[in-house]
Amino acid sequence: MLQVCLNGPRTAADSGAVPMSPAALAEAARQAVAAGADDIHVHPKTPCGRDSLSPRVVGPVLEAIRAVVDVPVGVTTGAWAEPDPGRRAARVASWTVLPDHASVNWHEPGAESVAAALLERGIGVEAGIWSGSAGAELFARSVSAPRVLRVLAEVRDTDARTAAGTARTLLAALSAAAPAGPRPPVLLHGEDGGAWPVLRLAGERGLAGRIGIEDTLLLPDGTPAASNAELVVAARRFGLRPSRT
Repeated sequence: MLQVCLNGPRTAADSGAVPMSPAALAEAARQAVAAGADDIHVHPKTPCGRDSLSPRVVGPVLEAIRAVVDVPVGVTTGAWAEPDPGRRAARVASWTVLPDHASVNWHEPGAESVAAALLERGIGVEAGIWSGSAGAELFARSVSAPRVLRVLAEVRDTDARTAAGTARTLLAALSAAAPAGPRPPVLLHGEDGGAWPVLRLAGERGLAGRIGIEDTLLLPDGTPAASNAELVVAARRFGLRPSRT
């Protein structure tokens, strides 16, 4: 499975390729899916570019994207969008248009309550486990672990020379800390300089992966990417193929 991450916390100040508005995100999603992405992760934003969990922001983005693609669409629940854990869970409960899934960073305070709020509404949970965090150990003890859609293993090492090694360490930690019973599938991805080495490893391991403007602004040869679709096309060379073909 190849997920495209359309924008992340980036803004137009980072690159003109970052889609911001519902219309721009919908067009980016359409192009990325046409290029081979079969799942979408998006950060709905206010007009000033701030990530938001407000139903007035989340709903229009989901509606715009779903009008042009027929693949699952997920959103963030990162603490930077709403620092108070109780308010984060309340925001999920207030959504009037529901995503197919949402990421929950397990090292963040309130992860359990946010995951529970998502599951109660029938929204799939991507358990975000960051390298260098206590996420793997916390997830192993979580009552929600058996019910998550997948683990989103995020390699925070942005050095192209060491990111793949950090990814292997993270995967080993996830395996060692895994709760008893069936294990959820893993989507492995990196950031910036580590994005392409980690994506290559995901392909070698037969894992799901992701690519997009959130994870990197550059193509494998170091040139700036013009769009999410261009990144998706490049990802095909790393052993990741659309599951819809």
